[in-house]
Amino acid sequence: MIKLIFQAAIGLFASLLSSQTLLVPDKVFDGEKMHDNWVVFVVENRIEYAGVSANFKAPANFQRIDLKGTTLMPGLIEGHSHLLLHPYNETGWNDQVLKESPVERAIRGTVHARKSLLAGVTSMRDLGAEGAGYSDVYLKKTIDEGIIIGPRLLVAGPAIVATGAYGPKGFHDGVTVPLGAEAASGVDEVIGAVRRQLGNGANFIKVYADYRWAAGEPSQPTFLQEELNAMVATATTAGRYVVAHASTPEGMRRAVNAGVETIEHGDGGTSETFQLMASNGVALCPTLAAGHAIEQYRGWKPRLDPDTERIIKKKASFKLALDAGVPIIFGGDVGVFTHGENYRELELMVEYGMAPLDVIKSATSGNATRLHFEQLGRLQKGYLADIIAVEGNPLKDIKSMRKVQFVMKDGLIHKE
Repeated sequence: MIKLIFQAAIGLFASLLSSQTLLVPDKVFDGEKMHDNWVVFVVENRIEYAGVSANFKAPANFQRIDLKGTTLMPGLIEGHSHLLLHPYNETGWNDQVLKESPVERAIRGTVHARKSLLAGVTSMRDLGAEGAGYSDVYLKKTIDEGIIIGPRLLVAGPAIVATGAYGPKGFHDGVTVPLGAEAASGVDEVIGAVRRQLGNGANFIKVYADYRWAAGEPSQPTFLQEELNAMVATATTAGRYVVAHASTPEGMRRAVNAGVETIEHGDGGTSETFQLMASNGVALCPTLAAGHAIEQYRGWKPRLDPDTERIIKKKASFKLALDAGVPIIFGGDVGVFTHGENYRELELMVEYGMAPLDVIKSATSGNATRLHFEQLGRLQKGYLADIIAVEGNPLKDIKSMRKVQFVMKDGLIHKE
C-alpha cells in the first residue's frame, strides 16, 4: 500500500512538472487553412491538440495563454538566409569577406539568429557561410545545444563555385585572397568538394550553376553538365541534396537536369525554364527582397520612383514561375538586408502577384515539406511545437507578419 501511494505521488508530481500550455487566439492557421474558434494545446515540446475549442478536454493542470486579436500559426521556415552576413549598406560584401574575421562574423551571427527567432522564424535554411568557413555549422551546433537561442538550422557550409568564377576579385595574381565559396573544377574535384563539405557538417550542398566571370559582366553558366551531375550524384548517395544558385536560363536548365531540388534566385528564367522546373518538381526560391534592398542601396525609392530594370525583370520572372506552377519557397536572402525583417519577402511575394494564403502556406507547411524540416510547418497533433502568433489576420493584410506577438520553439516560449 505504501509503495502504491508513493508511486501515485511521484506520478502526480511529474504531471505538475510537465509543461502543458493551452494557446487561445482569435484565429488559427494550421499550415493549410484558417480556422475560427480553435485552440492549440502543447505538452512538453509537442502539439497534443489543435482543433475546435468546444471539443478540447482540459486536463487537471495546465497554463492558459490568451492571445486576443492574434492569428496563431506554425513558426515561419525561412528558405534562404545568410546569418553570417549583415546588410550591404553597412559593409559591402567584399569587405565582409576580406576584413571581418570568421570570429567576428560568428559573433554577429548569434545576434542575427536571435533577431530572426524573435521575428517568428523558428526554422531556417542557411545558404552558405560566404567566406567564413564552417562557422555556420558551429552556429547551428550552439543553437542545438542551447548555448544561444535561434532558429532550427540546416546549413550549407562554404558552398561550391567553379574555379575563377567567384569573388572577391580585382587583385593582382600574386595576391591570395579568401573566397566566398570553395572553388573546384573537374569531376574529381567537385566530388571531393561535396564529400569534404558533408564530412565537415554541411546538411546539404549549395552550388553556383552560373555567375559573372568579371565585374560588370552578365552571369554565365559555370559548371559543365557532367560536373553538376557528379555533385548531385555524390550528395544523393550520401542521403543529402543539392540546391543551385542560378539566374540564367542555361544555368537553371543544367541544374534542373542534374537533379537539384531548388533553384535560388531564377531572375532570368523563361517560360520554358520554369515549365522544366515544374515538370521536374524543382522549387524556386525567388529572393525578391534581396534585389529590392540592393536597388534601394543604390538610391531607388519604392513607390516614389519608377521601377528599375532589375525590379521590372524580377516581377516578370516571378509571374512566369507562378504561371508555370513552379512551387515557390519563402526565402528572402536575409543578410543582404536586416535580420529580423524577414517579413519583407512575404510582403513582396503578395505585391508581385502571389495570393496571401499561398504565401503563408509557402512559409510554413510548404517549406517544411520541400526543405526537409520534419514534423514542422503544421499545427497538428504530434507535430513539434514551433508556434507563433501575429497581430491581426495575415490573409487580410500580409503586413500582420511584421507584428509577431508570441514565439514558441520546441515547446519553449521565447516571446510573449
